Amino acid sequence: MNAKQHIGHIIQERRTQMRVTQEQLAEMAQVGINTLYKIEKGDANPTLSSLEKIADVLGLEMTLRVKEIPGMGNETGKNPL
Repeated sequence: MNAKQHIGHIIQERRTQMRVTQEQLAEMAQVGINTLYKIEKGDANPTLSSLEKIADVLGLEMTLRVKEIPGMGNETGKNPL
């Protein structure tokens, strides 16, 4: 799973837990339904603005924790700069 897929999975999982449809979330977050669909599938390169709007509606905290995103971590075991 790459970073985009990981983010999409988190969004989809939270949306489902809240029993909100993609259409409802898109409207509440003021993003296009096609954009939301692509984000959830891991096919989009969403803007930070779009992610922030979606996270706000879903009650998710946006943090930059690159080491926890699959494929973006510290695979070498060396300390990052």
